[in-house]
Amino acid sequence: MPVRTKTTDVTLLPDTTPNRAGHRADLDGLRGLAIALVVVFHVWFGKVSGGVDVFLALAGFFFVGSLVRTAESAAPLDPRPVLLRTARRLLAPLVLVLAATTIAAVVLIAPTSWSALAEQARSALLFQENWHLADTASDYLAADPSVSPFQHVWSISVQAQFYLSALVVVFCFAWLLRRRGFAVRGPVAALLATATAVSIWYASNADHPQSWLYYDTGARLWELLAGGLLACAMPWIQVPQVVRALLGVTGLAAIVGTGMFLDGRHDFPGPWALVPVGGAIAVILATGPATRLLASRPLQQLGDIAYSLYLWHWPVLIFTLIALDQPRAGLVDGLAVVAVSLVLAQLTTRLVETPIRRGTPSPRRRVLVTAVAATAVAVLAATSGWITYVEGKSDEIAQPSELDPAEYPGAAALLDGVVAPARPEQPSRFIAHLDLPVTTADECLAGSGIVDAVRCEYGDAGAPTVAVIGGSHSEHWFPALETIARDRGLRLVTYMKVGCPVTLAAPEDDADECSVWSGAVIDALTADPPDLVFSTSTRPRPDHVGGDWTPDGYVRAWDRLSEHGIPMAVVRDTPWLWEDGVVYRAADCLSNGGDTDSCGMDRATVLDPVDPALAATAHLPTVHPLDLSDAVCRPERCRAIEGNLLVYRDTDHLTTAYSRTLAPELDRQLGAAVGWW
Repeated sequence: MPVRTKTTDVTLLPDTTPNRAGHRADLDGLRGLAIALVVVFHVWFGKVSGGVDVFLALAGFFFVGSLVRTAESAAPLDPRPVLLRTARRLLAPLVLVLAATTIAAVVLIAPTSWSALAEQARSALLFQENWHLADTASDYLAADPSVSPFQHVWSISVQAQFYLSALVVVFCFAWLLRRRGFAVRGPVAALLATATAVSIWYASNADHPQSWLYYDTGARLWELLAGGLLACAMPWIQVPQVVRALLGVTGLAAIVGTGMFLDGRHDFPGPWALVPVGGAIAVILATGPATRLLASRPLQQLGDIAYSLYLWHWPVLIFTLIALDQPRAGLVDGLAVVAVSLVLAQLTTRLVETPIRRGTPSPRRRVLVTAVAATAVAVLAATSGWITYVEGKSDEIAQPSELDPAEYPGAAALLDGVVAPARPEQPSRFIAHLDLPVTTADECLAGSGIVDAVRCEYGDAGAPTVAVIGGSHSEHWFPALETIARDRGLRLVTYMKVGCPVTLAAPEDDADECSVWSGAVIDALTADPPDLVFSTSTRPRPDHVGGDWTPDGYVRAWDRLSEHGIPMAVVRDTPWLWEDGVVYRAADCLSNGGDTDSCGMDRATVLDPVDPALAATAHLPTVHPLDLSDAVCRPERCRAIEGNLLVYRDTDHLTTAYSRTLAPELDRQLGAAVGWW
């Protein structure tokens, strides 16, 4: 006998109609187990649990199964009831949590972060959060106070995009099949199988960084399609009872063991995600001890509130860490996070979600629906209004192109002892993130997935050429180099890529995207050699253990260029702002009441006593290390503001205004190292 299942459109949402034919209490429990894993691993372990992957597989199973059953019946292929039902199930809890999170963010998070948070809240409400996070390369690992309280909504966005796509494709395909008198289920299953294969190939082979693929709907699609394919195939599946019992135990072990043994953040949604997805499929096919365990009352109760619990637990965790000013949750405060999340989820399910989703038309239901709609409009209007306001004011309040050096000496306050009168910092902390080099506006930084050597040129074609290569930490020196180039008659060319210093993988290692791009840059430089290459030479030690170092991959790239006789000037990287392992923005710290000292870093914490590049370049006479640490840091402290200029525009990049004031010292060191002046 084939396994019979109930229908529901949203995997996190239960359908607990008593005694309903085909009802699978164990799948309610599987939903409960999945949300328990998500919460526990988020709060205490800082790992991907695999629970979200289970949700995605179940979402495809329930939703596609419902569509196919409708398509096989004599019912009209009308998408409106499906859209209405899905909207009722998704929107009410989501809108409530987004509104509450937005209000809490205004109270607890620095105003300098409101623009970014408004963009995320709006993206979440429009079910585009996964693409926003992919664009910003957000890291979905352990929570800490620097992480967005909206970040977890990415999976809801992926599901919503899948629901709409599946509805259109299945109903249109079924309409064509019906017109020609063909059966629906078989061709739909073939279509889903093809799409599943394409998606898993894309997730495993696409030339995109993992930070993009993790949120990419195309790369995640196969997890939902696998569940949908199973729903199509259920009538044809005959599994012996003993095998079904074994499948239950095996599937449950795979789901529980995912977070313990796999690094889902770096391995998913590639082939390793087959472990939790395969576990979910095995449980759907199973009977026996595992399914009886999943059908237990505690897990069913968790399944009943799974959607609301998923929505609430993350912002509760983030705001708790902000309030406690700590990077991780301990046992006691973690239990408090779980308890508060459970209470909020229970209240949301009972008072908002269930009355709207399953209640009959009544004045109370109409009031709830109206309130949810009004709240959604208010959140959308508030976030869009703030984004528009900041964008409109940015030109008005942005830092002028020319500042009086007597009032805004910047690095000269450290190097030359210039004493500046008290003035408001420039650029303003509220728009510091917009104080970007011209190369950003000119789109000179290659984006994710681009491995070609994108080139930009500035200055006269016949002038001596300096090639600026690397990532954004090379780029933030460009304003200083631009000043030098103008004064010295130089030509600047750039080969830059977001998040990629020029580095080469060891021969025994697989080349990642940055290494492939770096190889293309080196080929371009050797084909058209510049007079000088400028790049960074160090970076902070991994995991914020303190100090800085020169990675071996940098040296391999320098060796390659040295073989072609191309001279290089490599500058020590500027310190990155972090405390107790958590990065922070200087602007946020200042907005929260900090000052230039408290919002800075101890120099001994972020920089080694001696520039590590000195030893790394000792065997390379054509590579000249530069160190401008004294132009950014005082002997004891690297401060947030120097000479009335904000040093950092974010957590680790110099403002353009401050970079320009580094030009005299950079000019002096370049001239001495290369011997050009």
